[in-house]
Amino acid sequence: MENLSTGDRPAVSLPPRPGNPGGYLILEIMIAVAVFAVGFLAIGTLVVSTCANNTKGNIVTQATLLAAETIEDLKSSVDITGLAPDTYSDGHPVDAHGNPGGIFNRSWVVSDPLGFNSSRRVQVSVSWTRLGRTRTVQLDTIIRGNGI
Repeated sequence: MENLSTGDRPAVSLPPRPGNPGGYLILEIMIAVAVFAVGFLAIGTLVVSTCANNTKGNIVTQATLLAAETIEDLKSSVDITGLAPDTYSDGHPVDAHGNPGGIFNRSWVVSDPLGFNSSRRVQVSVSWTRLGRTRTVQLDTIIRGNGI
C-alpha cells in the first residue's frame, strides 16, 4: 500500500492497481474501433440510399409535371373539336421542360368518351429508362376546352 501525505492532512492509503496502471488494453481499443467502424458503415449506407431516393423522387416529380403541363396545354384549346381522337407523341425524348434531348418519352391518347364531340378524355404517359428499368407516370382527365 502506498501512503500519501499532503501537508497537515493525515496520510491516505490507496489500494494497489493490478495489471496496466497507465492506460487501456489493446483489446479495449480494438473493440472501440470496431464499434465506430460499424457506426460509420451504417451512416455511409444511409447517405447512399438517401441520395438514390432523392434522385428517383426528382425524376418522378419532373415526369409528373411534364404530364400535367401537357394536359394543361390541351385544356387551353379554345375549340375542343380541333383535338381529334388519336394517339400522339413527341417522336423523340424530351427533357423536363418538353425540349428535345432529355430522358422522357411523352405520349398522349385522346378519345371522345361520350360520343357527342363535346369533351375529350386525355391520357398522358411519360416514361423513362434509368438503371435498366423503365418507369411510367400516367395522368388521365376529361377536358371540354376553354380551360375546363
